[in-house]
Amino acid sequence: METPDETLALAAAGGDRAAFAALVTRHYDRVYGLGWRLTGSAADAQDLAQEICAALPAKLANWRGEARFTTWLYRVVVNAASDLRRRQATRARAADGWGDWEIARQAEMEESRAAQQWLEGAMARLSPELRETVALVLGEELTQAEAAEVLGLSEGTVAWRMSEVKKRLRRIAAEDEAQ
Repeated sequence: METPDETLALAAAGGDRAAFAALVTRHYDRVYGLGWRLTGSAADAQDLAQEICAALPAKLANWRGEARFTTWLYRVVVNAASDLRRRQATRARAADGWGDWEIARQAEMEESRAAQQWLEGAMARLSPELRETVALVLGEELTQAEAAEVLGLSEGTVAWRMSEVKKRLRRIAAEDEAQ
């Protein structure tokens, strides 16, 4: 005669490994089958069944024996499938958010690359004197006085060159927009 599920469940809740093994052997296919029907995925059902079997010893401690063991076990599977759906939905939302963030990041990087390429092209159109002035003031972050000293010019000449650079870059940008 086969030992009733409820008797095995009580013994397993008390730490009886053989009773637990008998329950898992007896009901694994049922857990997997219901999991498959609830998730629609064999892989998810397999994961679900394994999760449930791993958590079953702790869950059995809360089983009060008021319902048949199989009724209680079905409830465990239904709850686990609901939890899985919630986790998958959360991951999907996070992945969507991540995708949006990554798209924005890529667009920003492309915009930055395009701006850098434009600036390099525009700088190449400046005279060597203006390029060296801008390289010191903006590139090396020297003050106009320090740049003047390096270039052997007056500070006023460096200020004029920087003003001229701004004018020419604006003109180049306007020409590029017109094209």
